[in-house]
Amino acid sequence: MSPSTAAIIVGPILAVDAAVSHAIHTAAKPFLPPFLLLLLEISADFRFSFPVSLSLLLSPPLRSFLIPFLLGLLLDLILIALVKLIFRRARPAYNHPSMSAAVSADHYSFPSGHASRVFFVAASVHFFSAAAEATMVDPSYSFLDGWIRDNHDGDVKPEVVVVVWIWATVTAISRILLGRHYVLDVATGACFGIVEALFALRFLRFEEKIFGR
Repeated sequence: MSPSTAAIIVGPILAVDAAVSHAIHTAAKPFLPPFLLLLLEISADFRFSFPVSLSLLLSPPLRSFLIPFLLGLLLDLILIALVKLIFRRARPAYNHPSMSAAVSADHYSFPSGHASRVFFVAASVHFFSAAAEATMVDPSYSFLDGWIRDNHDGDVKPEVVVVVWIWATVTAISRILLGRHYVLDVATGACFGIVEALFALRFLRFEEKIFGR
């Protein structure tokens, strides 16, 4: 497919995407305080989420989740940066001025790194909770376990999974409301995150070699 043909096909899609995204941003702007959206942004920032993820070390039964989770976060960071540099889609002109780009790839819009990251986290928690039901038999509990695991059977609490999915969805939508991204950026980022979670939990589980299990 020649560049001109691709432009003819993709151009109208991007135009509709931009129009819909701007309409959503404009309609929601009077009702949503920017500081709430910025708090969601910070909660999903890699510079915040990666160190927080290390808290899983406080719970021995959850360490099997730690290795694929951290490797998946790094994979997401690298993959999204590469895709951004390939497509180089400019961010919306109405992007909130508070944005601080950590790396050069952050200047580009497609796909949303925050959306991919939060959906990676949510999907990872969801898939891990399903896979861990038969393996979480360690009776030891830490302070962290009291928040995450059921006191009776050791499984990840269902309400934890629900809350993480809600956080991921609201945070991803906030990227459009804040003017950081277009709808297509966020939807694509979310798909990336879910696929990355499947890949990480299937191919990046090295806990037997690291923790001797």
